[in-house]
Order: sequence, then structure tokens, then C-alpha cells
Amino acid sequence: MERLDLTVTGRVQGVAFRWYTVQQARRLGLVGWVRNRPDGSVRIVAEGPRAQLETLLAWAGRGPERARVEECRHAWQGATGEFAEFEVAG
Repeated sequence: MERLDLTVTGRVQGVAFRWYTVQQARRLGLVGWVRNRPDGSVRIVAEGPRAQLETLLAWAGRGPERARVEECRHAWQGATGEFAEFEVAG
């Protein structure tokens, strides 16, 4: 189990990015959270198997149809096991 910490920039707020992220993450069996940040970006913290996290990373680089992703910065870490589900935070 690993943790993926993502910050997605571009036109990613007001386009249902968080809702679609929750759907993708739950479909992949991941746990964690997604939230809008004051600077207009979206932050995602997800835990689960590396292959499913890589699928989420690839999806986040495109985002939902109305989004226009400019950059997707990410970091890999060890999973903490602190999450029970995937949800919108904040």
C-alpha cells in the first residue's frame, strides 16, 4: 500500500472535479480525500495499491470533461492507513 499526494492546477474548480475524483477513487478501491485549495488548485491524497494509484494519477492529469488541467504535481509516500473511505474534505 502506498500514498499518492497530488496537486492539480488549471481550470479544476467549478467543473465537478472533486465529485468525479471521488467516483474514480471509489471505483478503484482507494481511500483518502480531495479538496479545493484557496489558490484555485485541487489537492488529492489517496492510499491503496500502486497500480490503482497510477490509474488515478493518469485520470487526474486529464480530469473530467469540463476541466483543463495545466499541471499535476505528485509525490509518492508510504501509506498511513488513516482513511476508511474516499471523500470530499473541507
